[in-house]
Amino acid sequence: MSEAGADVILSLDELDSLAREVLLRHGASPAHADAIARVIVQGQRDECHSHGIYRLIGCVRSIRSGKVDPRAEPALRDIAPGLLAVDANHGFSLLAFETGLPRLADKARSQGIAAMAINRCFHFSALWPEVEAIAALGLVGLAMNPSHSWVAPEGGKRPVFGTNPIAFAWPRPGSNPFVFDFATSAIARGDIELHAREGKPIPEHWAFDSDGMPTTDARAALDGAMRTFGGHKGSALAAMVELLAGALIGDLISMESQAFDAGAGASPYHGELVIAIDPRRFLGDDYRAGQARAEKLFEAVTGQGARLPSQRRFEARSRSERNGVRIPAQLHRDVMALRA
Repeated sequence: MSEAGADVILSLDELDSLAREVLLRHGASPAHADAIARVIVQGQRDECHSHGIYRLIGCVRSIRSGKVDPRAEPALRDIAPGLLAVDANHGFSLLAFETGLPRLADKARSQGIAAMAINRCFHFSALWPEVEAIAALGLVGLAMNPSHSWVAPEGGKRPVFGTNPIAFAWPRPGSNPFVFDFATSAIARGDIELHAREGKPIPEHWAFDSDGMPTTDARAALDGAMRTFGGHKGSALAAMVELLAGALIGDLISMESQAFDAGAGASPYHGELVIAIDPRRFLGDDYRAGQARAEKLFEAVTGQGARLPSQRRFEARSRSERNGVRIPAQLHRDVMALRA
């Protein structure tokens, strides 16, 4: 560990150890601590600051609320040749995902496409680590989930939807996968929280205050309603996520998750839908031709100077692996206090 101005620099191993120590200190089982720490390190490593070490504060708050079972053991259930479900049993979602991933991959390779429902889970993390894990197995990955009802539909000013992220990954042999992960809200909730924490204003198009007026005050936004991205398009996608990753899999929609929380301030409680597709099974002898078409598409993007999604994240990953990660000193003190 070292200090640089207002930041503390940790190696990835130091960050991993710190995250595990905090989680174990607050009652997480070793399996949950391992799964959560891995994703927190990935977020900080890739400079996704709203999904890195900052999330430890929310994890501990969720455990202290009594809502989350930090020692829950996920239970896997086969539904059909191309379907399975993992009951998180009121635990965090990440261990449930890791429990079901090998079976999901087997089903995708057998059937060409497979879907996994994660039910009764508390979710706080980015989705790109999950779809990247699917792509690392040579499969196409798609994931989505609702959250708490923090987001107003286009044309409205009262919260209905969650931030409802969608993530996708396409495997690229010999290269980083093509990955995107975005909230259907104008910005991730964690980014507004970080602005509030640091006393910084937010862009006016991110949120309404509690009176339904556009606001640049991050704290007022947290008490009001976030906005969708892209107007009615983001609103429609948010509704789709509520249906596919809520109603379809027999789990809570965002309004129900908010009601379940009852002011405890825990992570959202709901389900998640994860889909894996085997391009080799789909394409058969045409697999190489399909991969070549994909690469032609990517080259047409980058060849004119445009970025592929996650390119900045992969660049940040390389920097962090060489130099460690930078954490604001106050955030580091807050996390160290949780370890004490």
